[in-house]
Amino acid sequence: MTANGWLQILFYCALVLLLAKPMGIYIHAVYEGRRRWLGPAETGIYRALGVDPDEDQHWTRYAAGMLLFGVVSMLATYAVLRLQAVLPLNPQGMAAVPDRQAFETAASFTTNTNWQSYGGESTMSYFSQMTQLAFHNFASAAAGMCVAFALARGIVRRSAGRLGSFWADLVRGTLYLFLPLSIILALVLVSRGVIQNFKPYDVVTTVEGVQQTLAMGPVASQEAIKQLGTNGGGFFNANAAHPFENPTPFTNLLSMLAIFLIPAGVVYAFGRMAGKPRHGWAILAAMFILFVAGTAVTYAAESAGNPIHAARGIDVAGVVEGHSAGNMEGKETRFGIVGSALYAVVTTAASCGAVNAMHDSFTPMGGLVPMVNMQLGEVIFGGVGAGLYGMLIFVVLTVFLAGLMVGRTPEYLGKKIGSREVQMTMLYVLAFPAVVLIMTAGASVMDAGLAGRNNAGPHGLSEMLYAFTSAGSNNGSAFAGLTGGTYFYNTMMGMAMLIGRFALVVPALALGGFLSERRVTPETAGTFPVDTPLFVGLLVSVILIVGALTYFPVLALGPVVEHLMMNAGWVF
Repeated sequence: MTANGWLQILFYCALVLLLAKPMGIYIHAVYEGRRRWLGPAETGIYRALGVDPDEDQHWTRYAAGMLLFGVVSMLATYAVLRLQAVLPLNPQGMAAVPDRQAFETAASFTTNTNWQSYGGESTMSYFSQMTQLAFHNFASAAAGMCVAFALARGIVRRSAGRLGSFWADLVRGTLYLFLPLSIILALVLVSRGVIQNFKPYDVVTTVEGVQQTLAMGPVASQEAIKQLGTNGGGFFNANAAHPFENPTPFTNLLSMLAIFLIPAGVVYAFGRMAGKPRHGWAILAAMFILFVAGTAVTYAAESAGNPIHAARGIDVAGVVEGHSAGNMEGKETRFGIVGSALYAVVTTAASCGAVNAMHDSFTPMGGLVPMVNMQLGEVIFGGVGAGLYGMLIFVVLTVFLAGLMVGRTPEYLGKKIGSREVQMTMLYVLAFPAVVLIMTAGASVMDAGLAGRNNAGPHGLSEMLYAFTSAGSNNGSAFAGLTGGTYFYNTMMGMAMLIGRFALVVPALALGGFLSERRVTPETAGTFPVDTPLFVGLLVSVILIVGALTYFPVLALGPVVEHLMMNAGWVF
């Protein structure tokens, strides 16, 4: 580790903090309906959909609208991918996507996961990239924001189970938040060297006299919403490690800022909605504590490198006179160790899935942190919207436990937490690990699952665990050593993504509906404050304890034992 590396990390954190408040103010205005500069276009969309944007939907109707939108858009994407060969904007003549891969990809982009078991530049036409994958980058991100604000409304107001209009939230989020920000970021990225064209692939001759094919395409436009919507699906197979997607350290910084911009801003927006900005800052503080701790562990592990390499004087690991200068395996030299470690933590803390390094090549502890970030429940900033509603679930659980400890009826922002609210909270908390652990256990004992491993021993288990963790948490990054393009993994991963999205969304909306039926009671001297350092510490503790108790046994069999064996001189 170096002082320069820590300065880069601190500079990034400072930028996120500076942008959180102005971004939150704007987000709050958008979802309150106070930004209507595209009013005619917005009205036209409502008429085309045949919906009433002023309808205050009951939570069951709100959830039904979201599920219906997800099903229809997923089926449309599946159809386009299967018919890709006969559709326009296909200068390379890409074939139809296989049925198993079309199902997984449609599920992946519908759920904001963007897991890719294919090489984008060798599988997807420009038409598929722009009309389906980019569409879902906008729509799935906007849908996540819908759930966050629906739950927030249920918490802060009394409305007999009514949480607003899903269709109005979806359209306004797309038109006034994601679209303008994506246009601005795409133009900046083009100015810094990210490509944007419709050319056929170029064939060039290298200095060695060998011909090489350079993939072209509308990259900058997809790259912008990929980061802003915490989607992560890259135009190229190498994702953000590809120089056409992420050419310089400056674009690397822009990518990381774009990933955290909306998740940080939406927390502040919630504080304004609740009339308690200090509570919003408290939630943001808990997120930053977990993020900085994870970054420190990853940066330290990757800087220390592999002691076996240092002992043997292997230069490929970055060794200087028998001492490891860090683990550069699987990393781009233009980003270095700190740029790669920070990006890995950002992308898994925010449920983005974009990668600028090979996570499979990280040290055991360096790979452990991205996995834990996802396993904690998509709450360390999390996906756009999903991070907030995931964190609010843990806030409700925290105040419930605090109430039990002092012998008082638990309440949150003046609303009593009853049995129905606790049931929905626990259903949310348990659904995700059930998907991850059950599917990982199945893959670890089935020939089809074991055949996908690139490594034996604990690292092979880590590859499978990371894959299902990423799918279930709708992240999309991977220990890319796993061969995921098989019938087994395409099918299982697609199912994990759908369950990981919709089995969590419904309890979150139900919780919002139930809380909206509660009357607000005045604060008293016995009310547990939710804007103090004590609350922040308790919230962080609950998140860590729930995660540790749930995943520690399998983590002990994977990255933890691999770390101990690496220090003992054993490799796989």
